[in-house]
Amino acid sequence: MSHETVYAIASGKGGVGKTTTTVNLGTALAEAGQRVAIVDVDLGMANLAGFVSLTPDSTTLHDVLAGAVSIDDATYRLADNIVAVPSGTSLDEYAETSPEGLRDVVEELRSQFDYVFLDVGAGISHETVLPLGLADAVVLVSTPEPAAVHDTKKTIELTDRAGGEVAGLVLTRTRPDGDVSHDELADRLEVPLLGTIPEDPAARDSVYAGTPLVVFEPDGPAAVAYRRLAADLTGIEIDIPEPDRDGDGDVASTDAERPAAEPNADGGDEVDADGGGDADGGGDADGGGDADGGDDAGDTEEREAAHDDVSSAITEAESDPR
Repeated sequence: MSHETVYAIASGKGGVGKTTTTVNLGTALAEAGQRVAIVDVDLGMANLAGFVSLTPDSTTLHDVLAGAVSIDDATYRLADNIVAVPSGTSLDEYAETSPEGLRDVVEELRSQFDYVFLDVGAGISHETVLPLGLADAVVLVSTPEPAAVHDTKKTIELTDRAGGEVAGLVLTRTRPDGDVSHDELADRLEVPLLGTIPEDPAARDSVYAGTPLVVFEPDGPAAVAYRRLAADLTGIEIDIPEPDRDGDGDVASTDAERPAAEPNADGGDEVDADGGGDADGGGDADGGGDADGGDDAGDTEEREAAHDDVSSAITEAESDPR
């Protein structure tokens, strides 16, 4: 079992699935019998509010960091074995917080729970960088898009400056027909690839429902991927269901188990998490590829262009003086 118990879930860019990853890793471990706390340390923009029923008078992490209440007062039970510490939404309360108090919060939660997940805000402010050094390890979350990759490189640099350790990279919203190798992307960032989470419409639906994806659609491809990620990250034995193959959906897993875009057992190309392939049905009109079985020149040029975009984004991040 991993000796690491406090993880900062971080990304340099918003909208890549960081909070979804935090909630589902925590829930998967809680269902396996581990005591888990998830903490919204994005003090300026509350991210966990959708999973916790709060009123304007509810106690939050803002109150704890203002020295008004204890951490127990701002802890809310989500389900068996899992609690959440939400951040507040009031700008006035935010102005009264002292981010340095996060050190005591993390240590107290560490003593009470088996695992603590810190949902870190995007950006380069002090309150964003601080949790990167408080955690035992940082899990980087990104999509394969060049802009997100560029910002991930920055987060790696910030983690190093904060004295933190990077556990590795999680790629979200992946597609089996993606233009860039997931392993190559992680290699360029010089971090391990922890796993990939496929594009899955159920992920968005679960957010709107205020329910963790691993509960909302436990057999879906993304939910299965999150369970495997939780097991691989912590070493905890987790019951992982067979992914729902209705519609020949993408079978999600960590990249350690199989490469991205592995052919299905029936010999066809993998399709997207929502059960569909490309808009045209995933191939040529006759159901196959080109007559010679290879990609046409246009596809090759598009893939090379995408590869160059990602490479340029990483290079730009390395040379950016910020």
